[in-house]
Amino acid sequence: MVGIIFAYAAAIAAILAFARLVVVVPEQKAYVVELLGKYRRTLGSGLHVLLPFVERVAYRHQLKEDVIDVEPQVCITSDNVQVTVDGILYYKIFDPALASYGIDDYRFATVQLAKTTMRSEIGKMELDRSFAGRETINDNIVKAVDEATDPWGIKVTRYEVRSITPSEVITEAMERQMRAEREKRAEILASEGVKESRINVSKGERQEAINISMGERTRTINQADGKAKAIGVVSDATAEGLRLVAEALASPGGRSAMTLRLSEQYIDRLGQILGSASASVLPEKLAEMQGFAEVLGLGAARALPQESTLEPVPGRAAPGVRDYAREPAREAARPGDRRPRREGGEA
Repeated sequence: MVGIIFAYAAAIAAILAFARLVVVVPEQKAYVVELLGKYRRTLGSGLHVLLPFVERVAYRHQLKEDVIDVEPQVCITSDNVQVTVDGILYYKIFDPALASYGIDDYRFATVQLAKTTMRSEIGKMELDRSFAGRETINDNIVKAVDEATDPWGIKVTRYEVRSITPSEVITEAMERQMRAEREKRAEILASEGVKESRINVSKGERQEAINISMGERTRTINQADGKAKAIGVVSDATAEGLRLVAEALASPGGRSAMTLRLSEQYIDRLGQILGSASASVLPEKLAEMQGFAEVLGLGAARALPQESTLEPVPGRAAPGVRDYAREPAREAARPGDRRPRREGGEA
């Protein structure tokens, strides 16, 4: 019975020794081996044999890229605005020995470095720039944290700012600002539309005025051309008429016909003047009419009447008749004339 127990104990000891002797490392992992408490070597993926009871696996590290969630924290921008910022940090271990012996807890240290660097970068920017400058913030954080964690065997690949949340008061102020900006842009667009409309209307009116002036110019030119042609036609007709009149005057009896025509026109015109005038002015001597007729070529064939048949104009004596009613006034106007008057009204 004792032999069986001893055999079982020996088998268990052999299994334990074999388990400590042989180590299988998975892919993308690294084991740090210590020899009697001192760093000996780093085991990569595969099958490895250790010295039993002397060597042991002290640290196990994952070589794949890992993610750390950076907790939200309050930051103050350069324009003294409080914002809450959180992010995500990506890293990987490139030296397991340094990650094991360079720092006690590399994950905690890396997160703290990311937080302090993020506060520093946010404090360099204004609130408006912080929203648009996330790429700059990410690059600066990655550069700073990667330099600080290099002695720890940690490679920071990238950092992403997940959210930047201002306080409620700042959020309301930003909403009012954005509303004002939108209203401003709307007013600017409306004014631009009115401006373009007025420009188009003025251009249309200008083109209309140009078209009207061109039409007036063309109409004036056409009227001038028509008047010039009409004057030419009239002058040609007048010249032809004068030529015909000259030919008629040169023919036998032409001059007598011209004289008769002129006399008729004179008499017609004189009758029109006497009919439209309020006072009639006639020659005193009827012989002057006879002389005028002789000048016109009518001759003295017809004897002129000795007495006028025209009706006297009110207030005046008939032609050739003295007005004895006005003689006393005339005599008074001539005091030097004292010749006696005969009866009958003759001097």
